[in-house]
Amino acid sequence: MDHKATTALRDLEHILVEETAEPKALPLSLLEDITGHFSDDMEIGRGGFAVVYQGKVADKKVAVKRLSKAYMHEKEFDQEIQCLIRAKHKNVVRFLGYCDDRQRNMERCDKKLLMADVHQRLMCFEYMPKGSLDNYINTHLEWETCYKIIKGICEGLQYLHDNRIIHLDLKPANILLDNDMVPKITDFGLSRCLDENQSQVLTKTVSGTTGYLAPERFQGSGIKPSGDLYSLGIIIMEILTGQKAHQTIEDVFESWTDRLERSQQDTVYGQIRVCYEIASNCTQYHPKDRPASAQAIIDRLHEMERIQVC
Repeated sequence: MDHKATTALRDLEHILVEETAEPKALPLSLLEDITGHFSDDMEIGRGGFAVVYQGKVADKKVAVKRLSKAYMHEKEFDQEIQCLIRAKHKNVVRFLGYCDDRQRNMERCDKKLLMADVHQRLMCFEYMPKGSLDNYINTHLEWETCYKIIKGICEGLQYLHDNRIIHLDLKPANILLDNDMVPKITDFGLSRCLDENQSQVLTKTVSGTTGYLAPERFQGSGIKPSGDLYSLGIIIMEILTGQKAHQTIEDVFESWTDRLERSQQDTVYGQIRVCYEIASNCTQYHPKDRPASAQAIIDRLHEMERIQVC
């Protein structure tokens, strides 16, 4: 490991221990070293735009996201880093650092050797041992865990919106879980940070994941936080039923009957009903018919909790 990487390793070890430490620029040589030079054995995830590797930093683990060559747009990368540095919350995956590396290397092209720019962009995050929420849909988690996940996602989203960040790709695959099944929102590749006096982003581009995108996104409407609330509603319905499609409350109750002790049913059914109503409200076609904010949803959950305690 070279001197630059050794110094950066000490910085990364400090960031992992000190939760208030700011993310830092990290050299490519360090990220290569902690991932075994991006060894296949260290790969823990793969998508259309990136491969994620496990990295070892002393006795701790990190996740290193290496963007593919097809996703090398500077503007989008800068936007994602901006959102990640701004987002610091227990229900948002912690961002540790980034790398934007450009080198001129000799490459072989059509049997000729040519000097070419090799550009690599990477991001480093806390390691989430339980993987993503989509692995747990339809696995019959206990209701207490399901409720904790629902509430945690709501609190993470409320934090993002309070800090003028619109996620734009909220889905189970972009919600990771720690050892205690605490949910943490991740993947800000499509996210937008609003300026102080900005209420929406105007764009003609439709991006996101089909099935979770709000209807207005297909109509060229501006990007607003209400679009994230629509995605949240779909996720809550999936946690309740295992499906994105709408179901009746009676069908939802029936699906939980065999999974609950009789002594639990009155309390849990009350929580399920409220979560079902929230999901239904969030997935209304018109944004004005959805909850006013993620905070309004959290207030509804708190109100239900107070009533049940009394």
